[in-house]
Amino acid sequence: MMSEGYLVGDGSWNLRVFVTDLQVERSLRVKGDLHIGGVMLRLVEDLEVSMDWSDHALWWPERNCWLARTRSTLDQCGVQADARLHFTPMHKTVRVQLPDLRYLDTKVDFSVKTFTAVGQLCKELGVRHAEELSLSKPLEPQHLKHNLKDKKVRNGDARINGQTHPPADTNTFIATGSPAGSNGSLDKPFLCAPVTPTRSHTSTPISSPLGTNQNTLKRGMHTDLNGTYAPLNAHHNITLESLNGSLDASLAQSPVTPSQEARSRLVRPKSLVERARMNVAWLDSSLSIMEQGVREYDTLCLRFKFYSFYDLNPTIDAVRINQIYEQAKWQLLNEEIDCTEEESLMFAALQVQVNLQAGVPQPQSENTNGTAEDDIDAALLDLQVTLEGTHISNGGDITHVPELFNYLRFLKPKRFTLRAYKRYWFACRDLHLSLYKSQEEAKAGAAPQYTINLRGCEVTPEVNLQQRKYDIKLEVPSAEGMSEMKIRCDTEEQYAKWMAACRLAAKGRSLADSSYDAEVRSILAFLQLQHPAPAPVINPQSLDINPEDYVAPRFVRKLKGKLVQRILEAHANVKDLPLIDAKMNYIKAWQSLPEHGISLFIIKMMGHKKEELLGVASNRLMRMDINTGDHIQTWRYNTIKAWNVNWEVKHMMVQFEEGNIIFSCLSADCKVIHEFIGGYIFLSMRSKEANQTLNEDLFHKLTGGWV
Repeated sequence: MMSEGYLVGDGSWNLRVFVTDLQVERSLRVKGDLHIGGVMLRLVEDLEVSMDWSDHALWWPERNCWLARTRSTLDQCGVQADARLHFTPMHKTVRVQLPDLRYLDTKVDFSVKTFTAVGQLCKELGVRHAEELSLSKPLEPQHLKHNLKDKKVRNGDARINGQTHPPADTNTFIATGSPAGSNGSLDKPFLCAPVTPTRSHTSTPISSPLGTNQNTLKRGMHTDLNGTYAPLNAHHNITLESLNGSLDASLAQSPVTPSQEARSRLVRPKSLVERARMNVAWLDSSLSIMEQGVREYDTLCLRFKFYSFYDLNPTIDAVRINQIYEQAKWQLLNEEIDCTEEESLMFAALQVQVNLQAGVPQPQSENTNGTAEDDIDAALLDLQVTLEGTHISNGGDITHVPELFNYLRFLKPKRFTLRAYKRYWFACRDLHLSLYKSQEEAKAGAAPQYTINLRGCEVTPEVNLQQRKYDIKLEVPSAEGMSEMKIRCDTEEQYAKWMAACRLAAKGRSLADSSYDAEVRSILAFLQLQHPAPAPVINPQSLDINPEDYVAPRFVRKLKGKLVQRILEAHANVKDLPLIDAKMNYIKAWQSLPEHGISLFIIKMMGHKKEELLGVASNRLMRMDINTGDHIQTWRYNTIKAWNVNWEVKHMMVQFEEGNIIFSCLSADCKVIHEFIGGYIFLSMRSKEANQTLNEDLFHKLTGGWV
């Protein structure tokens, strides 16, 4: 039977498809056994518009998903007559803020997993090891005032067309209402696919930190008024260029100050709680950008998410080193990580040296034969370390176990009591500290007054060079939690040796480890950089230094008029460093800070009513006091047996050799913590033998939570 030109009763039905480029809707007569590729082919034939449709795909707004499997049928995808699909480009323009706070107009693939999209973007930017980076949504000050769980309770479920829909992704930081003054950067519900804007977004260049169009970073491609993706060549091999040369060169060197817009959008946390809430905005690596509420012309932030930087090579990593340096710099200036006054002046001095060297021609690398010689040298060095083993000074006796001993002062604080440091004879051997009343007592074989197992402990420096204070704070695991102890050294050399021993022992490595001497030298070099010179080598009047661009606000308030003089005195120690060495020293000093690389979350342990902090680092998890940041308990990744999430109640369980912990995350979705843990374990599996190919499937197995 025929009706309106169609055969009725044959199982066919009308499928509505909206073409975003042309702003038209087409109705196709289809059957459930028609595959997705066939639908797109029929649609293109019906449009009769001669253009390149190869970058287009079908998006289903109601289900918030791409119909990416072109061989799957409509029945297999669950598409029925009430569905309305969008035929839209997969590559869309977004505004990406780089770690140096510059903005970049760029095309990003909205149809692939975020992990893959970041990899493609980093490849075009010239940044190696894209697995260390991710995208996040821009934060605003009001997002630090409440936990994610509180926002969900206030906002309720997202409603679309009058119906309640569950969150479309596991990272549920999708709000429906914006607080007063919000620009809605994080508050977009999943409504529909992007439609064509009424005006061209490419007509107005995005401002650079210098605020001039000549420094706008743009992709070498054309986007017309209807958003059509039109690369400059057929293979999407995009050339990234700025007006002043290659983008690779411009990304390796950043402006001294950012734009006023970028600076005004910085969010400064005022407490540990607000620092923890900053981790709410990370995108889910296992979902596409489109599935997470991001639309064309939105702003995203590209940041180093995992603080495990593999194979930093000054010869080939100029862009990567500069962006890590910039992220470290803004973390310190934004007070996202604490440092002492001396450390702050050291960082400011290195920053001055970077700025001074930026306009000076740099010496060429001695290696002109590419990276081949670098790889050979690195392999030979590894082989030498492997064959030589450890340095033992006992006449070649390989049965001798290295030992460190000296007189030090010891303090074990107790509540409500005042105790002074007491002098003991310390001996460090086989991951244990033994404390004796005297050297003679130790030689006589007497039992030690204290024995401390350093494996798994937290080691924190407490150094004040002006007061000649060289303390090592130990938080040692015990049945009651973490027991706090302090060791006071007399000199820098003594401090460096004992600090290196404690750090290695905490990781399960003894004094026989080949890295001990290098660790001692690194600590001494870090302390040496903090010693100010008697007088600056540069006249303070000859440099225009705005203190707010070099040190955190609390030090600006404290030092006031003396700040520029103090910075230049500290600069005398680093005045001879070339550009790349100054940046590398800055990064290494940043990595030496106690709080470096710890991502905080507000959690509630199962069976506890009190909120606590969970710190996620590259090699351990830390349960911390929410007010003071003191460690309550520490678990190393090498003792993890399994971890999983109950997605129904959003509880996470981590199984360790010493027991299980179950907690709910209040400041972010538990998927974010899950991805941090799995991501660090994935990064720890990298090796020089296997670093050429990235096992993306393994990353998603460890971080996706669906295995």
